[in-house]
Amino acid sequence: MTITTSFTAQDTAFVQDFRTMSAFGATENGGVDRQAATIPDGEQRRWLAGLLEEHGFTVKFDHAGNQWGLYEAVPGAPYVVVGSHMDSQPTAGRYDGAYGVLAAAHAAFRLAARWEAGATAPTFNLAVVNWFNEEGSRFKPSMMGSSVYTGKLELQDALNTKDAAGVTVRDALDAIGCRGTYEGPEAAYCAEIHIEQGRSMERDGFTIGLVSSNWAANKYEFVVHGEQAHTGSTVIADRKDALLGASMLVVAARELADRFPGVLHTSVGQLNVYPNSPVVVPSRVNLLLDLRSADEAVLAEADSLLHARITEIEQLANVTVEKNHSHSWAVTPYQPEGVELAAKVAADLGLSNKEVMTLAGHDSTNMKDIVPTVMLFVPSVDGISHNEHEYTTDQDIVAGLTMLTEVVARLCDGALENQPN
Repeated sequence: MTITTSFTAQDTAFVQDFRTMSAFGATENGGVDRQAATIPDGEQRRWLAGLLEEHGFTVKFDHAGNQWGLYEAVPGAPYVVVGSHMDSQPTAGRYDGAYGVLAAAHAAFRLAARWEAGATAPTFNLAVVNWFNEEGSRFKPSMMGSSVYTGKLELQDALNTKDAAGVTVRDALDAIGCRGTYEGPEAAYCAEIHIEQGRSMERDGFTIGLVSSNWAANKYEFVVHGEQAHTGSTVIADRKDALLGASMLVVAARELADRFPGVLHTSVGQLNVYPNSPVVVPSRVNLLLDLRSADEAVLAEADSLLHARITEIEQLANVTVEKNHSHSWAVTPYQPEGVELAAKVAADLGLSNKEVMTLAGHDSTNMKDIVPTVMLFVPSVDGISHNEHEYTTDQDIVAGLTMLTEVVARLCDGALENQPN
């Protein structure tokens, strides 16, 4: 890890702003609950708007609720888009996503100050972004705002999406005043910094992760259909227990991961049981199941095995399983010239680094499909994430900010122009 004995005034200001930001939606155990378009999300968006405007940035919201802080140094030029997301899981850590947005803002402040102090004007403008609903905890799918921006998801489909209480994205954004009319800037390049959400960097002693590719993923929404019955009087052989079938799916997912150790991750992250009464055999269970791997052949085999197992589960539990494909993404690399640029920056700054893959989805995985994109990681202590005890040291978040600032500076200066894509 990078060991820093003292911070500059700019570093200290960043750390203090991080503490302030973490108070929005703070939980008793040191985390945050700041789900998309909730009151705490609206509060932190207003705070971020004030911070951006204080430093001379123009703040706009687009149709999908993405928040933009714009600095136009070259009238009419495209933008280097830098940022992440500030929404969270229900009980989450302070760093996931939010660190990347605040680091983007502070990197942009430093660069704007350089240019205003007489440094050579950049080739491209600069846009800080707080993407809407990256987490997907309140509204599905995840990475919603960047999916709309990149054309992967229709705007009206996103706005019409409902949460568990039946509230649409449109109404939720309107309630916090964050659905705008801006079309979004024209992007030339993109950069994002994020916590690793794993333990490899901390284990191996690296400060900066140079993300070269993402794992592939298949995500499903399954509905297990059974039949309501009395939990006491109904003969076991006559039961059509949807929860039994769903439980078998949960176990099947874990058995697949055990069959491909280390190269396949599986999970069931959400279960909704109906009618969820203590004396009623459940008639319906909705669940979200995902498969992830860096090896697409493994993913395809696991997917086939899963669906074969579903047929068996239907017979064993006397239920039917409705299969709805949620969304998928393939193993796709980040542009190698961006990885190379980041490696040069890390070397120039004396920051230990290594190439890594991202197992999780990020907004940059959408952006890299439309513009050259640089994705960076900083270590996560003990690999803990989506947990209130998520932690990255101040030294590492400051080192990451330093790294991001220089990467974005070079992108704005056109360092990747005339490079093969």
